[in-house]
Amino acid sequence: MIPISHHTPPPSNVLQILQLLYPRMNLSATERRQYENLNKGYKGEQKLLDLLQKQLSTDYLLINDLLLKSNHTEFQIDTLLIGKDTIYPLEVKNYEGDFYIRDDNWYVASSGNEIRNPLLQLKRSEFLIRHLLQHARFRFSIKPSIVFINQAFTLYQAPLNLPVIFPTQIQHYIKRLNTNSFKQMEKHRRLAKYFIDHHLPQSSHEKLPIYEYEALKKGILCKSCSIFLPSFNYKKIICKRCGCEEDVESAVMRSILEFITLFPNRRITTNDIHEWCHIIESKKRIRRILIKNFIPVGKGRYTYYVFKD
Repeated sequence: MIPISHHTPPPSNVLQILQLLYPRMNLSATERRQYENLNKGYKGEQKLLDLLQKQLSTDYLLINDLLLKSNHTEFQIDTLLIGKDTIYPLEVKNYEGDFYIRDDNWYVASSGNEIRNPLLQLKRSEFLIRHLLQHARFRFSIKPSIVFINQAFTLYQAPLNLPVIFPTQIQHYIKRLNTNSFKQMEKHRRLAKYFIDHHLPQSSHEKLPIYEYEALKKGILCKSCSIFLPSFNYKKIICKRCGCEEDVESAVMRSILEFITLFPNRRITTNDIHEWCHIIESKKRIRRILIKNFIPVGKGRYTYYVFKD
């Protein structure tokens, strides 16, 4: 979640965990579907964010990936734009293929299977945002939209008045926003701060997959294509699949951060990181990297490492 800038927000905690587990264990069918859906949705959100950061007027304030609570209900906003007197909540959908609407219900054209109507989620978010604005006494109108980001998406039999932005309409939508020029004022910054201050770091409904350290495959993953890296020469590790090169210290530090993400309550020790990286034969080399980048606590075999302040 960020105000308008050129930084990319990280994936959700669940997606980060699934990304790290995917090459290291056999996920269940349900977990694989969850990973694929979250990953596809995240890529769609990043694609829209990139377009907005490059093309949208800097008068607008942009907040990405908000998790809020209103009327005792949690809800998420993929992208929120704050304009002159209006806020624009955007729900990003990375659907691919042909879909159609019949009697207000949404269906996959190839199978005829009904899917959840995304407009219901949009209406729910609009209601909860309005409740927040009234509670905080902000006077902004709300114009929510669903943005279908994937060029391979087609929706048949759609009424003309739907609050949706199709792939071919995104550029025009941004241009239309840019014509509504205004001067950013204190009320806009206060509203942005209000939303950011009320952002929840984690959903109470978040469910992580079950995994154990002993059951995970050990090794260093390629930072580009995420396959396990082979043995290496003294200074660099080279991926056999994509040719990506990385110096050893950088690869080890990246693996340590993955270790911490998966096991936040486990101590960082030379033995564990040596086992986790797997392809680094020398424990002394692991220890040197840890001493350089962390603070050692304790002595001898009981030494562990913590982040520097």
